[in-house]
Amino acid sequence: MVPERREAYNTAFTNEKFQAFAQALNGYATPIQFRIAETPVFIPKTFSRQMIDACEQIVDLILQPDFKEKTARAIPENYRVPNENSHPHFIAFDFGICRNAGGGLEPQLIEMQGFPTLFGYEVLLDDVFDAHFGIPPGYSSYLDGLNRQTYLELFRKIVVADEDPENVILLEIFPEQQKTNIDFYCTEEYLGIKMVCITALIKKGRQLFYRKDGKETLIKRIYNRVIFDELQQQEAAVQEKAALLFEDLDVEWVTHPNWFYRVSKFTLPLITHPHIPETRFLSNIREMPERLDQYVLKPLFSFAGQGVVIDVSPADIAAVKDPENWILQKKVAYAAVIQTPDEPAKAEIRIFYFWEEGAARPRPVNNLARLSKGKMIGVRFNKDKTWTGGSFALFEK
Repeated sequence: MVPERREAYNTAFTNEKFQAFAQALNGYATPIQFRIAETPVFIPKTFSRQMIDACEQIVDLILQPDFKEKTARAIPENYRVPNENSHPHFIAFDFGICRNAGGGLEPQLIEMQGFPTLFGYEVLLDDVFDAHFGIPPGYSSYLDGLNRQTYLELFRKIVVADEDPENVILLEIFPEQQKTNIDFYCTEEYLGIKMVCITALIKKGRQLFYRKDGKETLIKRIYNRVIFDELQQQEAAVQEKAALLFEDLDVEWVTHPNWFYRVSKFTLPLITHPHIPETRFLSNIREMPERLDQYVLKPLFSFAGQGVVIDVSPADIAAVKDPENWILQKKVAYAAVIQTPDEPAKAEIRIFYFWEEGAARPRPVNNLARLSKGKMIGVRFNKDKTWTGGSFALFEK
């Protein structure tokens, strides 16, 4: 994306250097469960501004007084959690690097979520990359003037607040078994909190506890990493244990689970922006587009992209029994512009937003990137391919 920077990086790249880099990442706490890409993505200022502009318009929507009313239906009734706060503490915006009608490059929003992502791991990745490859002058993975120290201070302030870290937990379903477990180990170190499985929670009245060093320890704040949709995939015993999370509890959520649904695919039809693909609720479409192949059909409530129809046909539309729970989204053309030793790669950039208590609005803080040479972003579409997988973007300052 920045030709001179890409050329310099590719020329200096060696497999030996990359293997040392990957070995250092894998030696931090646990072997990383996803493929590490060989390169970051270098983002020019103009492209960054386009992404941030789209994010800020969505933030404007969230700040509207009737936003909760507009998104009330987004939360499945059986997953509604009491004591929702006024705003999400975290938002993640996913942008594809795409071609526009004029042949130039532009970002297009793919998805968004009022939910945390790899906030800890990306600090580690930046550190280890800098040690092995060096971050070029004038570039940073951090946004809005933040650096490693100020980013972690803000992260800690939002998650831990004024509590003792031992009274704050990272909550997940079998966290050590998750493919993103490296992020949980990083978060434990950077914030001083413990990862806890939902099956280990102890409820007494309206309070929750977990065992630390054999002692029952009160939980005051939950840094929530449980994707509640994933609970459907669990055995009955786990689901029964997780049922306590839907009760009226004396805990503060960071971020509250309801925001996962409010700021999501459900929100896209409410926004019009040049860098947000046209999206409509299927139930609101009176006349289907003639070129359905130019659209993607997505269920509002699904886990890990399940149920998405890429090549839409009239039969797919007719098969939908609950059109109010589906969206039809204009396809975007990912541009294979990341030059690699063989074929060029496509990329998605995820922008992290943090919303501090008392702040008028959230701010962009950091990012991750995913590289692909397959039809879609994801491991199963990139088997046996190099220069693909998890990475990060370096933004031109």
